[in-house]
Amino acid sequence: MNKINIGWINGFIGVAIFAGSLPATRIAVIGFSPEFLTTVRALIAGFIGLMCLLLLKQTKPNFQQFKSLTIVALGVVIGFPLFTALALQSVTSSHAIVFVGLLPLATAIFAVLRGGEKPNLQFWLFAILGSTCVMGYMFYQNQNFNLNIGDFYMLIAVISCGLGYAEGGKLSKDLGGWQVISWALVITLPLMSIGTIYYFPNNFNAVQTAQILGLIYVSVFSMWLGFLFWYKGLAQGGIAKVGQIQLLQPFIGFYFSYLLLNEKIDLSMIVVCIATIICVALAKKFA
Repeated sequence: MNKINIGWINGFIGVAIFAGSLPATRIAVIGFSPEFLTTVRALIAGFIGLMCLLLLKQTKPNFQQFKSLTIVALGVVIGFPLFTALALQSVTSSHAIVFVGLLPLATAIFAVLRGGEKPNLQFWLFAILGSTCVMGYMFYQNQNFNLNIGDFYMLIAVISCGLGYAEGGKLSKDLGGWQVISWALVITLPLMSIGTIYYFPNNFNAVQTAQILGLIYVSVFSMWLGFLFWYKGLAQGGIAKVGQIQLLQPFIGFYFSYLLLNEKIDLSMIVVCIATIICVALAKKFA
């Protein structure tokens, strides 16, 4: 099996893990504030990353790599977790998952701006068409064109995540996938420690077991383990190309939302997902 195909496999494993992030966040944010959830999940994952880096005696990144790691941290350690948690206070996880359809396009754009990749015109045509399907769904759900504040939070989250994915994918070619996310988390440990203390709940009496499990999932799986496979896949198969696998994430995410939250999945959501998957398949063909 060649390196590119292995990259697609690693990318798919990462996406499958990430697909549970929004449903798990939706559950966790019922018991914890978005600010506490953002800081504590990064704190937990940061200690995991720090232990791995120390035990395996990894070389410290140089100054240029440190700058890139800071961008990764701003995008995927702070930006995406915070804004999705804020969004999920006012929208369902199944609604938020549709916005994931914009992630491949955002990742591809930053792959050009930050990674130096040059997808051809046909790739961009289908990538934009897929994202247009998602935007059309947004306006269909909000026919008066009055978007919910949660929608704006999700757009910011997608942009942050696309930047963090592309920057991390580029950096993984030199540092390795798990090293990139581990170092990015370690960089934020001082800030996240302060944030966790500041936003620490007064009591946990109202926190249920399901919300604690949601916190554990987003801390260990979404914030660390998923990135091991994801960044490795991006480095092996190309950021823009492998990034298109994210269009499978809504399907998996919808299933988790139905299974864990009993959220309704309407026909329009399914139609949008099918349309975007077709666009991704064609984008992959011409990438």
